[in-house]
Amino acid sequence: MKHNFYAGPAILPREVLDQASKAAHLVESEGLSVLEMSHRGSFISNVMDTAVQTAKDLLQVPDDYEVLFLTGGASSQFYMVPMNILGDNQTAAYIDTGVWSTKAIKEAKLFGHVDTVASSSDQNFNYLPTLGDIETKKYRYLHVTSNNTIYGTQYHTDLDLDVRQVIDMSSDIFSRTMDVSKYDIIYAGAQKNMGPAGTTLVIIKKSIVDQLDRPIPTMLNYATHIKKNSSFNTPPVFPIYVSMLTMQWVQKQGGVTAMQKINEDKAALLYDEIDRNPLFSGNVATDARSLMNVTFQISDQSLVESFLQKCDQHDIVGLKGHRSVGGFRASIYNAMPKSSIQVLVDVMQDFEKSHG
Repeated sequence: MKHNFYAGPAILPREVLDQASKAAHLVESEGLSVLEMSHRGSFISNVMDTAVQTAKDLLQVPDDYEVLFLTGGASSQFYMVPMNILGDNQTAAYIDTGVWSTKAIKEAKLFGHVDTVASSSDQNFNYLPTLGDIETKKYRYLHVTSNNTIYGTQYHTDLDLDVRQVIDMSSDIFSRTMDVSKYDIIYAGAQKNMGPAGTTLVIIKKSIVDQLDRPIPTMLNYATHIKKNSSFNTPPVFPIYVSMLTMQWVQKQGGVTAMQKINEDKAALLYDEIDRNPLFSGNVATDARSLMNVTFQISDQSLVESFLQKCDQHDIVGLKGHRSVGGFRASIYNAMPKSSIQVLVDVMQDFEKSHG
């Protein structure tokens, strides 16, 4: 069995894969594969309802919010958010903490005014920028990317600001507790911490929908999907089904509060070794370290390939860092068992003995 540290599509719980593989072949009660069933039928309708309710339960979503499962990945939300809620003469505030927030800023500028109120681009996004004093009443919303998969930084708590927020939680959804009521919109592509690629979770406050005079294409209007319970057209049934199973698995672990403690423990194991081992060093400021994507370097760059080869010998895959950062990236999402992280730590220690 491989130890899967890929950033995405990412690791899924083994029991979820077992359940999903069986359903892909045959759901005995239906006599069909889940891949073959009508999205208007009772089984898939129940899957959709259960997925929505499980998301609500895990995050304690207030009654004045809707939960949607859409397509297009989180990248589609970069433009759907401002298209639906940012008026031509309104201004949104964005915090730029990496590639994905930079892309979101670019799209938002097509629909209204955008102020980049904080950025860590001056140091290749290796820290979380201080926001300082901003005129919160000036802004329709503040957009935050909670976890930055490429650079390895993360906001561990909600920002306490007097402005409604929009948050991209593609890589840390269900990994930590949060206050949904602070946000107009929460969105997350499934393929990093929730399920396979193909669906995007959107949690949206009802009161912000249909508030603009701007014409919006039917498929890009949140109101369309709210009215049709995410089934205006055929939804990506299998990714939603697997996401439902994964959310139920999180419930079995004790919910999001328990999951956060597990994640903190797992991350500490790896960060402690990075800090102890003279061959390695972390990429980002200590207080900004991600619990989901651990980025680090080796002191002697000539040893990069040797270390990756040693990892491969121990069935460790997906550890090579993103090209814009280099080094290594260990993605340790909810489904990553602590035992796999221990294997990586053991390899790091063994490599130190050989090359220290």
